[in-house]
Amino acid sequence: MTPQMPQQAAWSRCPGCEEPLESGDLFCGACGYDLSAVPEPPRNGQTVATGAHVHWPEAPGADGSDLPGSLQRPGEVPGTDSGGRELPATPVRFDGPDGAAARPAPREAGTDARSWPAAPSGAASTASGATPADGPAVAPRGSGPGSDSGPGPGSGSGSGDFELAVPDPRAAGHSGGHSAAPPSGVKLCVACRAGQVDHDGYCENCGHAQPRERDHMERELGVVAAVSDRGLRHHRNEDSFAVSSTALPDGSPAVIAIVCDGVSSATRPDDASAAAASSANEHLLASLPQGTHPQQAMHEAILAAACAVNSLAAEPGAAMEHDRHRHQNAPACTLVGAVSAGELLVVGWVGDSRAYWVPDDRSGPPARLTEDDSWAAQMVSAGLMSEAEAYADERAHAITGWLGADAYELEPHTASFKPDRPGVVVVCTDGLWNYAEAPEEMAQVLPPDAAGRPLHGAQVLVGHALDGGGHDNVTVAVLPFAVPRQGAGSA
Repeated sequence: MTPQMPQQAAWSRCPGCEEPLESGDLFCGACGYDLSAVPEPPRNGQTVATGAHVHWPEAPGADGSDLPGSLQRPGEVPGTDSGGRELPATPVRFDGPDGAAARPAPREAGTDARSWPAAPSGAASTASGATPADGPAVAPRGSGPGSDSGPGPGSGSGSGDFELAVPDPRAAGHSGGHSAAPPSGVKLCVACRAGQVDHDGYCENCGHAQPRERDHMERELGVVAAVSDRGLRHHRNEDSFAVSSTALPDGSPAVIAIVCDGVSSATRPDDASAAAASSANEHLLASLPQGTHPQQAMHEAILAAACAVNSLAAEPGAAMEHDRHRHQNAPACTLVGAVSAGELLVVGWVGDSRAYWVPDDRSGPPARLTEDDSWAAQMVSAGLMSEAEAYADERAHAITGWLGADAYELEPHTASFKPDRPGVVVVCTDGLWNYAEAPEEMAQVLPPDAAGRPLHGAQVLVGHALDGGGHDNVTVAVLPFAVPRQGAGSA
């Protein structure tokens, strides 16, 4: 139940960074300011700005001049299954025991659990993805030093505001107008640049919450890139990803992109997504060089990821920050992954994270390669509602499949394709596709040179979601797919 904040209604902007607040916010989405005990609004004075927007590359205009106008179904992309048979002309193939995925009734994560056989764990990786353990490139949200136009420190203005003390140049180690580097192992506040950060992540001088390592992450391997951002409303990033590359037995490259979205209603969703992304990536890196068919390897990688998430439920006393008042239930997340191996493109997923296909030649139609495990998709698939009716319902985005100890019997979905032209695979969480849901919309936002500049393409897509409101964590991986030329006339 949401704690009551009797004074919050008097604030329209965050006291810490002046970003707009929404009714019911417990934490500022920009700087993480704790709104549960906000003082009376100041009558005068000015607070120091402590948040800054990420400067993203400008997204291309959606003029539609050279973009496809019709939707291509995934089944229309030439492909084969793991047995070498042609894929049926259906929206997507599910590799359940009987060839079709029997979907359970919609439910919320955290209800009755169901056990399932344990899967083999992955082996050590030969290339790592961006997870907390391996230290991805991080771009913190905190801004540089601000200025306070109000009274000086200790003036007692009576405004009720939290005024930042002006650092003493001698205490701060200033000499000749330049600050000395902090001692080794000491982290300075991103807001006042004077106070040290305590073990809880708050400044001992001004009390400002510091940006976390996972607030913004980027990773590029040349052949694949990914970006993850906390967004503008959430107090932490519960998404995670892993990107890597390896070689098949014949020496040809195999490129991997895994994206996971933590289920916010579950306990420790950030740990769940990190564990799933790392485990799936490690399993693929271990199995692909051994000659395992990429589609079978993806299926087993999802099982390994689920096993890793399940193991979190057995860890005692590991409630994360801000979870102490939340009902404790099993950690959970969704997963979507893509593997480019030779002429084969394989996708696998559980939940509502998605993969899109965007050809380099934009005269060809884009396609969505996955089908959501969601209430709306289930209603449409069963013929009970039209797509417009289902997605207009408030239950539309309730997921019916996820990784976690309290999930129904796990049913990993995989599909393999043989694209006849080069393109880009966009692997993303709903924090992105909520702002570019149709394949045509995704193709409009993705830069035309994404195949040659995948990191820039991922940055543009994340920036598009933030510009649209950034109401959720947003994570996207861009995986270029090249088709070997077989003659002058080949596409």
